[in-house]
Amino acid sequence: MTQHQPPHSTPAITAALQAWKSQSGFWIKAAILIGLISGLLLIGQAWLLAKVINAVVFNQADLAAVMPWLWTMLAIFLGRALLTWCAEQAAFQAALQVKLAVRQHLYQHLQQLGPAWLTGERTGELLTSLSDGVEALEAYYARYLPSMTLVVLIPLALLVFVTANDWLSGVILVVTAPLIPVFMILIGKGTEQRNQQQWQKLTRMSAYFLDLLQGITTLKLFNASQREAHMVANMSEQYRHSTMSVLRVAFLSSLALEFFATVSVAVLAVLVGFRLFWGELDFLHGFFVLLLAPEFYLPLRTMGTQYHARMQAIAAAERIIAILNITPNSTHPRVDTAYELKSNFTLHLQDLSFTYPDGRQGLDRVNLAIYPGETLALVGSSGAGKTTLVNLLLGFLSPTSGQILINDTPLSAIPAATWRQQLAWLPQKPQLFPNTVLENIRLGQPHANLEIVELAAHQAQAHGFILDLDQGYNTLIGEAGQGLSGGQTQRIALARAFLKNAPLVILDEATAHLDAKSEALIQTAIKRLAQDRTVVMIAHRLSTIREADRIAVMEQGRIVAIGTHTRLQQSSVTYQQMLAAYANEDT
Repeated sequence: MTQHQPPHSTPAITAALQAWKSQSGFWIKAAILIGLISGLLLIGQAWLLAKVINAVVFNQADLAAVMPWLWTMLAIFLGRALLTWCAEQAAFQAALQVKLAVRQHLYQHLQQLGPAWLTGERTGELLTSLSDGVEALEAYYARYLPSMTLVVLIPLALLVFVTANDWLSGVILVVTAPLIPVFMILIGKGTEQRNQQQWQKLTRMSAYFLDLLQGITTLKLFNASQREAHMVANMSEQYRHSTMSVLRVAFLSSLALEFFATVSVAVLAVLVGFRLFWGELDFLHGFFVLLLAPEFYLPLRTMGTQYHARMQAIAAAERIIAILNITPNSTHPRVDTAYELKSNFTLHLQDLSFTYPDGRQGLDRVNLAIYPGETLALVGSSGAGKTTLVNLLLGFLSPTSGQILINDTPLSAIPAATWRQQLAWLPQKPQLFPNTVLENIRLGQPHANLEIVELAAHQAQAHGFILDLDQGYNTLIGEAGQGLSGGQTQRIALARAFLKNAPLVILDEATAHLDAKSEALIQTAIKRLAQDRTVVMIAHRLSTIREADRIAVMEQGRIVAIGTHTRLQQSSVTYQQMLAAYANEDT
């Protein structure tokens, strides 16, 4: 179920962004140091240029006299070009390290949240956060953070040299410099909210579009594809309008920054010009000051430009932080310690209860023993607690109270990797990946050879149709089994279960929504799979229920009856009503 998180404040998001900075190692510091060295070389370059112009214009120096200065200037040009490239590489590495760490952290956290949480989320929205959201952090770490430090260091260094040559020019720089960040912040406050709204629109549009693509077959069948296409077009148009609105504010911000920087340089140039005319300032120092003035405002203007990277990162990070702040509801410890689990085990469910975050009671004090080698069917109406019980057995959820014992060991004490090796899970809609049939079957045993894979496919009644595919086991299939029928997809998933050869098999009505021929093939494969294995299945079909060794009847999160099919037919009114309902569905 989706757990909606309260919106995070900008200071909280900024604090998280700063905390992630530790993943960048020394790369951000290197980018800042290189940028500072380049700024200091710029001062030397301006001084040499001023001396060359002064010597040639006022002292009639020839080329030979100024050639040493020109060679030094060339060396500085090349050095600054190299430093600029190094700073870009360092900044890129800093952002890369952060993105890799955040994406890995997100991926691991989503694994801990498990399929039970993922089923309540929109895939498109999650993919946007994992891809575009993480990518949006690059400009923040590669551009904004180095600029924030250099905007202090470089103007301060330039101010020292300007003031040393002309104190009045230094005063003008000090007075006019704050105008740029002040107006940047004033304009940026309006842009920040727009950026967050823009990001939310993008995630919603991505989620809607992916849902539309995944359901395109159903839409075509109900002749609703044109209507949904118009919906996508309308959403895209709204997104375009909001994007243009954000860009207008961004361009207004850039215009204001450029305006104040240009006016400030012009004021300084006019004063220097008049003072040169009046003889209050010599040309060398006046020209040197004029050369440094634009460079003094350049880091401030750059910071204004990169300030938008900060706002975009805040908008993207809000959803990332919301995901990371969700507490995993996992049964297993995060650290896999050494543990040996015998394959011949009994499961004991003791006073097992689970309450969903919205207050719904999933399970209510369930007590049940599941013995080795038996087939247990879970039956009940929708919302009775069958799926919740299966999710607890799989370790996707943690019980609110009570516990699951594997023999005498609590499931919470068994490492996730160890427990999952004992499980084979076949849901109603198994997940197949865009890869070959071979790789999809040996998902649980990646190093299995072709002979063993073919044996598993034979047992799952899948070998015949696989050989009929264009390239047999090397045939590429699309996401979620695109290109295969529902029955073929289920049989490949069954082959995966046979190959894994796990002692505990959990089935969620594997024959639902299938035609009679596919159902018969899969029922035959399931009977073979159940031999010498413990099977827990959610069942709705009468044919499936009758095959079970025991049947647990669930109602409102409790087990109200348990026994064989014959016994429950005689003793349980609830079971009798379910049989009647299931019989109607089967017909």
